[in-house]
Amino acid sequence: MVEEDFDVYIEDIDGNLILDEKVKSQTNGFLDLWLPRDKTYRIKIEYDGKVAESEISTFENDGTCITNMQLT
Repeated sequence: MVEEDFDVYIEDIDGNLILDEKVKSQTNGFLDLWLPRDKTYRIKIEYDGKVAESEISTFENDGTCITNMQLT
């Protein structure tokens, strides 16, 4: 989904709001999100009535490219 607007909501594990805004996907279809290191986050992405939710973290050995979230 290239250059589409997604509603993105991210909070840390303590419930602190990190991001709540529309984010446009890039020409490769990915969303470019930067999160502070060494934390765990809950992320929710919405598009056209579909939702993807996940818990991700940014510790040293965690992946930096999350590709397994699918809108359902």
